[in-house]
Amino acid sequence: MSAPLRVERRPSGVAVLTFALPERRNAMTGELTDAWTAAIAQLRADPEVRAVVVTGEGSAFCAGGDLSWIGESNDLTVPKIRDRMLPFYRAWLAIRDLEVPTIAAINGHAIGAGMCVALACDLRYAAAGASMSVPFTSLGIHSGMAATYLLPATVGIANARELLFTGRRVDAAEALRLGLVNGAIDGDPAGPGGVVEHALGVAEQIAANGPIAVRLTVAALRNGPPRSLDEALMYEALAQPITFASEDLTEGLAAAKERRPPNFHGR
Repeated sequence: MSAPLRVERRPSGVAVLTFALPERRNAMTGELTDAWTAAIAQLRADPEVRAVVVTGEGSAFCAGGDLSWIGESNDLTVPKIRDRMLPFYRAWLAIRDLEVPTIAAINGHAIGAGMCVALACDLRYAAAGASMSVPFTSLGIHSGMAATYLLPATVGIANARELLFTGRRVDAAEALRLGLVNGAIDGDPAGPGGVVEHALGVAEQIAANGPIAVRLTVAALRNGPPRSLDEALMYEALAQPITFASEDLTEGLAAAKERRPPNFHGR
């Protein structure tokens, strides 16, 4: 049996996670969830990782949670379901524990909890033919996987209400207008010039920057903008001196003066 998740490490420090259950439209099976949990833990412990790209194999990015167990169980009490769902949510949202920028390359349909994983990433790029939705209410289910937090933080409360209330799908062009994605990319998603290549290009650009500065910027912005101007200034007054004291700053200034690409080492 092939692995449900492929993990590729690039010399630049970019890691690529590919959901590899195309016959299931990359649904979040138990096997995929376990593989994802292990991969995220390994990336979190690796100081050489500078950016992470998440994508899917086949026609879907991720079709969301595997709900087949609901029809197979005769004992669906609220406490038991809660005890099952909370660890599931936290396992998939652990990508937010990574200190480096994360990018979703939405190669195809991103549905429900699968869309929430994309929302949990810092950046999102969608193939022109992709569609996205959070169709929980249309199935008679309340939203999960932090959809009520992640979606308003991305598209604003008014757009989030409309998408969550209706459960309707949006294409890549509308997703771009709503701010749901950072770009809509034409072409074969996995081919030259497609969304995966585009996301990798962004990741490589990030990986070439000063890793200390990037990680501190991730920490500043991951939960949305600071609550106030003063909060931003107080954080920056601590974070910027950390970079002033780094070897990376010396290298960055020297590279700019010598008109060459910098070679940062994260120290």
